[in-house]
Amino acid sequence: MTRVMIADDHAVVRDGLKHILEGAGKFDVVGEAADGAAIPLIVNDCAPNVLLLDLSMPGRSGLELIRLLRESHPALRILVLTMHSEEQYIVRAFQAGAAGYLTKESAADELVTAINHVAVGGTYVSQSIAGKLASSFLGNSDDVPHRRLSNRELEVYRRLVRGELLTTIADALCVSPKTVSTYKMRLMEKMQMPNEVQLVRYALRHHLFDDGDNL
Repeated sequence: MTRVMIADDHAVVRDGLKHILEGAGKFDVVGEAADGAAIPLIVNDCAPNVLLLDLSMPGRSGLELIRLLRESHPALRILVLTMHSEEQYIVRAFQAGAAGYLTKESAADELVTAINHVAVGGTYVSQSIAGKLASSFLGNSDDVPHRRLSNRELEVYRRLVRGELLTTIADALCVSPKTVSTYKMRLMEKMQMPNEVQLVRYALRHHLFDDGDNL
């Protein structure tokens, strides 16, 4: 039996994933997490073979967690399961050490296959994700402004575009509003944007945050 841990802040999503895995008959769901900050501790306690990880969770960025867990648990296979199908998230997740990337809309059809692949050391991406990865590596310049952002700056950018207040962002990321203000200042400098209106226009023009901005 493959030991699987599910990390998603939505209970309905966790229940749905657990139902799919239990129905397959060859997975043991050994742990669940609803907060990013709790994930390392739960991984230590339940020792999963595969972690299903949502990128957008309160407490800690999913991209940061991938890098942290790959360093502390090199044998752990991490399968990203998210609403984000945008290229910058896909590329950053694999750069951080993810073994697979799957969108929630395709989970019902592909989840079991994806876990089977990553559990034995393979890599899994759906066909639509593979196409975006190919276009990223073949055609896009590394000098586009949003690629200069750190993972945390990108997360703050996403939340600013959603219209979240600095205090709301601070609560979600478990940092102080002053820290969020610093991230905002840095990302605006890197993007060379004078105000939030320009940030929103850039995000819309480049389709940066098309998916999952309601989760």
